[in-house]
Amino acid sequence: MNLRLLSERVINCKLCPRLVAYTSEVASRKVRRFSHWEYWGRPVPSFGDPEATIMIVGLAPAAHGGNRTGRMFTGDHSGEWLFKALHEVGLANKSTSISRDDGLQVKGVYITAVVHCAPPDNKPLPQEVENCLNYLREELHLLNRVKVIVALGRLAFDQLCKIYGVKGRFSHGSSVTLPDGRLLIASYHPSARNTNTGKMSWDQWVWVFRRAKELSG
Repeated sequence: MNLRLLSERVINCKLCPRLVAYTSEVASRKVRRFSHWEYWGRPVPSFGDPEATIMIVGLAPAAHGGNRTGRMFTGDHSGEWLFKALHEVGLANKSTSISRDDGLQVKGVYITAVVHCAPPDNKPLPQEVENCLNYLREELHLLNRVKVIVALGRLAFDQLCKIYGVKGRFSHGSSVTLPDGRLLIASYHPSARNTNTGKMSWDQWVWVFRRAKELSG
């Protein structure tokens, strides 16, 4: 119930006027390929298993992904990579996700982000990041069964290190043991910029989740 209340607070959050205006504008003008969609156009809540032992932390919803569908990593390139990998290692019942009511379920996994609104050019301002961090702090407290946290991208990794007051070096597959005993694993973000250029291969990507599953028990 506490997670549900937190999700409601996220959805109704208006702490960042620039992001409120941007997500609303994107939802209004849309893009041609999604012109038939009714965009979500609000802060996107986290989702997943309330008994999760693995937490996945991304950067922010995509303007025409999560901001359109209303669910993290749903309806964009990054989500295609994420859910295909989770399905491959047995942490999701489907390998694809196109809408928030498509029947996707994850097991033992909770998916969130540093920022819950889609930012222009995928670049939230420092104050916008700070405004949203309290939601992540609450999730870390409420999800007390989590043993492994996977940070997708440098910003997510750095912010988690900040929350925990630790120093860590970001590189794909690197890890930091946190003061509460959890393990923080760094991964490149599954953006097209990383996956289509060869910066991160499929095997490198799936390895992160195989390791997270093994270490989370």
